[in-house]
Amino acid sequence: MRIDRDHITNDLFGNLDVNLRILRDNYDVDIVQRQDEIVLKGGDAAKAQEVIAELIDILESGERLDPQTVNYVISLRQEGLSYHENKVNRDAICFTHRGKPIKAKTLGQADYAQSMREHEIVFGIGPAGTGKTYLAVAMAINAFKNKEVEKILLARPAVEAGERLGFLPGDLQEKVDPYLRPLYDSLYEMLGKDAALRLKERESIEVVPLAYMRGRTLDRSFIILDEAQNTTKEQMKMFLTRLGVGARAVVTGDITQIDLPRGKKSGLKHAMEVLKPIKDIKFCFLKDSDVVRHALVRKIIGAYDRYERDNPHDTDYDGA
Repeated sequence: MRIDRDHITNDLFGNLDVNLRILRDNYDVDIVQRQDEIVLKGGDAAKAQEVIAELIDILESGERLDPQTVNYVISLRQEGLSYHENKVNRDAICFTHRGKPIKAKTLGQADYAQSMREHEIVFGIGPAGTGKTYLAVAMAINAFKNKEVEKILLARPAVEAGERLGFLPGDLQEKVDPYLRPLYDSLYEMLGKDAALRLKERESIEVVPLAYMRGRTLDRSFIILDEAQNTTKEQMKMFLTRLGVGARAVVTGDITQIDLPRGKKSGLKHAMEVLKPIKDIKFCFLKDSDVVRHALVRKIIGAYDRYERDNPHDTDYDGA
């Protein structure tokens, strides 16, 4: 295949030819550049050529090309889809305090973001690295800045992984903060640490253990429940019934990473069954092709999924 613009070639191949190596690994092809021409030999050259054509379209549209995008285009092709024909909505959800736009990077993420715009209660369910919580926080900050809500509340169940909170040092806030750290990290990146702490002092933002929400009614608030797979049925019902006038809620979780005691049903799994008939509640299911962390994360998730399917009676492995 022939490339018309020489400068595209460098962007196409990536730093130290990283994008080229991804194509070679996936299609077992030799890729050789000859002036303004790319020659593909061996393996599945036809499919590799289709992917390269899509990558060139991405570059010519003004978008950046990185290994994450290359892997995503390949994963879409494996599902019989085209990045070009199923273009991700690239509108920014919000901007970080440094001015970096936060956007959906995959079709699954775009559907999730659109669902949060259109529904008052959304469940974002999927594996690690799919941006469930990050995009929810971005949407909450956008709603707060646009004065659609007056408060952001982020909650997490404080599941005790092998040690009781009472044995940890410090006061109650210091004991639970480690469970809430991922939520703080997202807030600090988007708002800046000083601005986030000021809003927290004014109680415009709260980051709390789930238990702190009992008995409250939250009006005009954007509420996010993170790691919801670790809630009990009772906790999930308690959370969902906190919504007041003008409130919106996003529930995120990964049903393959449940840390509850064996035999205790996840509140997230239960809610998926109970609330399915309610049309006003949206369930978004992200998958490993929506993983936007390191490319190896997608492979790791796939390996665990295959192992669980192939070894359903392995009692030492409890993925759910």
